[in-house]
Amino acid sequence: MFTLLTVTPQWYKDLMTYIPEGKIFNLRAVFDGIPQIVSKLPVTIGLTLGGAAFGLLLGLLFAIVKLNKIPVLYRIQAFFVSFLRGTPILVQLMLTYYGIPLALKAINARFGTSFNINELPAYLFVVVAFAFNEAAYASETLRAAIQSVDPGEIEAARSLGMTNSQVYSRVIIPNAAVVATPTLINNLIGLTKGTSLAFSAGIVEIYAQAQIMGGRDYRYFERFISVALVYWIVNILIEQFGRYVERKMAIQSPEQADLDPALNFHGGDR
Repeated sequence: MFTLLTVTPQWYKDLMTYIPEGKIFNLRAVFDGIPQIVSKLPVTIGLTLGGAAFGLLLGLLFAIVKLNKIPVLYRIQAFFVSFLRGTPILVQLMLTYYGIPLALKAINARFGTSFNINELPAYLFVVVAFAFNEAAYASETLRAAIQSVDPGEIEAARSLGMTNSQVYSRVIIPNAAVVATPTLINNLIGLTKGTSLAFSAGIVEIYAQAQIMGGRDYRYFERFISVALVYWIVNILIEQFGRYVERKMAIQSPEQADLDPALNFHGGDR
């Protein structure tokens, strides 16, 4: 789909000729810019999935540390979560963008290493910033979901001789995932919209592409309508995917099976 819209097929160009133009508001500019904006959609999706994946793992680690109140790590986790939830994601992105190179310079000076700061891709800074921001919110969601698991199931698993890691992987996490999925999907939608800030780090995603196109013809309003439509459609798809996952993960209540009269008869003879 991305290749098709990037090339802009002839049928789409022909369709544009039927859309009226205007001097103040150009409706055609809204739709003829969509193929170029969609061409950057893989970048937006990549940033979203990268930040969500690493953020979910880090959030799970934060949740486990908080639940078990691990010494030292508990204080560090509390500090990070409080800071990340109390500062704008754009500020976090800038801190990451300028902070990682400074940290590498300090490591090179202290240990004599030769990390090439100029070779670091901008995607690294953005994914790291989004991952930590996502972890701060996901950790509380996962903590509440883990605490909602029936203690009886946990005790039953431990009575069978399962280790703590087995209890988490086989009992706690599967049950907690059912509770946490709706909120995590909402976080994913928010993260998708948050990728519009990646242009601050020099990454051209769909929002930055709309800005570039607006700078060429000064049709900023039309271009921003175009990118708004793309964000809207993508988030609708994510929402539908989330509902599908919820249906698949839902725990069905057992229904009483109807017994075959013939089986009842033979069972009575026995």
